[in-house]
Amino acid sequence: MNDDVRNIVLGVAATAISGGFGWFSRTYLWRRDLRRKQAFFGLPTGSDCLFVVNRQMGGKDSSLHRNDAFALLEISALIRDCGATVQIVPHDTARQGFGERAEFCVGGPASNSRTTAHLASLLPGVRMNVRPEQVPERGAISVDGQTYLWEPGVAEYVLLARLVAGRDSRPVFLLCGQTATSNQAAARYLARHHQELARKYRGSAFCLLLKVVNSDAYGPDVTERVADVTRAARTPVAAAA
Repeated sequence: MNDDVRNIVLGVAATAISGGFGWFSRTYLWRRDLRRKQAFFGLPTGSDCLFVVNRQMGGKDSSLHRNDAFALLEISALIRDCGATVQIVPHDTARQGFGERAEFCVGGPASNSRTTAHLASLLPGVRMNVRPEQVPERGAISVDGQTYLWEPGVAEYVLLARLVAGRDSRPVFLLCGQTATSNQAAARYLARHHQELARKYRGSAFCLLLKVVNSDAYGPDVTERVADVTRAARTPVAAAA
């Protein structure tokens, strides 16, 4: 074998080894990221999860706001990436416990009775005004001694929470907003920041207060993180006082 042939053979071998190593590295990183995503959402491959949909405020019991449907699509993409399946259930028929399978619950207590139950049992430090009258306090979220008023089209608030009942239980993700636009904003925030949230909270529960800015102009796209209210939200109001 002369030098030219040997150099060609060595070059081909080096290319094959380099390509194989690159493929292995990419596959390893992809599988690692997938396992982390599945652990964060409680969605191992082949598992089933629950998506509890609310009704449109002021609409019929079976109606769903367009932005809440968009929130469903945002979350469905995450579920599909994890290799899981989803069961969509109206809020007033989801009469079952939590922890056996992952759950995504969308909408405030005025439009979702399942949210009302989760707030009472898992986030007792949160209060949300559900009065139907057109008053400034309508839809206001109170937590940690602060009250966040809904300013239509200007400032809309939403709670994004990951709740766990026990060490081995599957999580409940609660997207409790003042409007359908804020619900969609929370779903989009979860989709974009789940890796950061998984690293920070390492599988534990959290509750974040988000603010949707100028939704009349930007829709759900401009969202600010206002505060981490986990401790206050999980502490009963009477105990905190």
